[in-house]
Amino acid sequence: MRSFFKRKSVRIGVSILAVSFVLWAFLWPLSDYIESPGSADNLSAFVKIKNHPDRKKGAFMITSVRLAQARPVSYLLAKVLPYHTIEDEQSVTGGQSGATYMRMQTFYMQSAINEAKAVAAKAAGAKVDKKYLGIYVMAMQKQSKFNGRLKVGDTITKVDGHHFKNAFGFQRYIRAKKVGDKLRVNYQRGTKSGQVAAPLIRLSATKKAGIGISLTDNVKVTTQPQISVDPGQIGGPSGGLMFSLQIYSQLTGQDIRHGRKIAGTGTINPDGSVGEIGGIDKKIVAANKAGATIFFAPYVKPTKALLALEEEHQTNYQLAKETAKKVAPKMKVVPVKTFKEALQYLKTH
Repeated sequence: MRSFFKRKSVRIGVSILAVSFVLWAFLWPLSDYIESPGSADNLSAFVKIKNHPDRKKGAFMITSVRLAQARPVSYLLAKVLPYHTIEDEQSVTGGQSGATYMRMQTFYMQSAINEAKAVAAKAAGAKVDKKYLGIYVMAMQKQSKFNGRLKVGDTITKVDGHHFKNAFGFQRYIRAKKVGDKLRVNYQRGTKSGQVAAPLIRLSATKKAGIGISLTDNVKVTTQPQISVDPGQIGGPSGGLMFSLQIYSQLTGQDIRHGRKIAGTGTINPDGSVGEIGGIDKKIVAANKAGATIFFAPYVKPTKALLALEEEHQTNYQLAKETAKKVAPKMKVVPVKTFKEALQYLKTH
C-alpha cells in the first residue's frame, strides 16, 4: 500500500512538472519580440465616404507585420521558420513601455491617414482643408533637458513664439541655434496647453543643437465629401500609399483595379512621395497568402552608403523582389517613388 501511494505521488509530481514546463514554454514572456508575416486586409472595410461606396471588383490591401513578445517556444520556432525574425526590445520599442509604444504607433497611423486623405483628395479634385497643428512628440531622449517636461503624445505648437507649417520649419529654426541656448516651447496635451523652457542639447546623429525628441506631423485634414478611416488594430505609418489609392478610387469612382487584388506598402508624404518601411519581405508573404497579384514597393536609388544602413543591406524594392521570386513568382512587384507613379501604373496596365 505504501509503495502504491509512493508511485502515485511520483506520477503526480511528474505531471505537475510537465504541465509547469508546458505553461512556461508557451506563456513565459521573454524580453525579445518576434516579427512574422501579418495580414493583407481589404481597405474597403477601413474607408467610408458618403455617397462614394466601393463597389468595384478586386481590392486594395494594406499589409502588416505581426509583432508579438517572444515566448520560449516562439523564440525557438523563429530560429527555424522562414520570414520570422527575433528583434531585441530596444530596437522595437526604443526603450519605451509597451503602452507608450502602442500610442506612438497610433499617432504614426493617424498622421499617415491624414496625409493620405490630403494627397488622394487633391488628386481627385475634391475640396481639401489642411491645418498643420504642430509636431507630435513620439519619444524623448534621456539626456534631453525637456525630458519629464514634455511627454510622448504632446503636440509642440510653437517654439520661441513661432509656429511653422511643417516639421522641417521647426527643425530648421532649432538647428540654427547653439547647444545650450534656451528654447521656449508651447505644447498641447489633450485639451490642456502649456509652456516649458530648457536648454538645447547636442544631438548624437547630427551633432547639431536640438530638443532631443523623435517626431511626426500632427495635421488636421477635412475634405468635402467627408472621408472616414478606421484602421482598427493596425498601427504605424506604412499604410499611407495604399490608403491614398483606396480613397482616390472611391472619390473618383474610377475602376483602376480592374478586378485585381493589389497590395503594397510605403509611407505617404505631403508632396505625394512614397517612403520606405520595415519588414517588406514579411508583407510580401502576407500579400501572396491573400491572393494579391500586384505589390507596390517604395523605390529609392541604391547607393553603397544607403545599403549599409538598409534591412538585410537591400532597399525595400530589392528585398521585395527577391522575396517574391521565392514565395510568389507570379506576383508583380512594382517600384514606386510617388503616389502619381502608382496611379499611372494602374491606369496604364
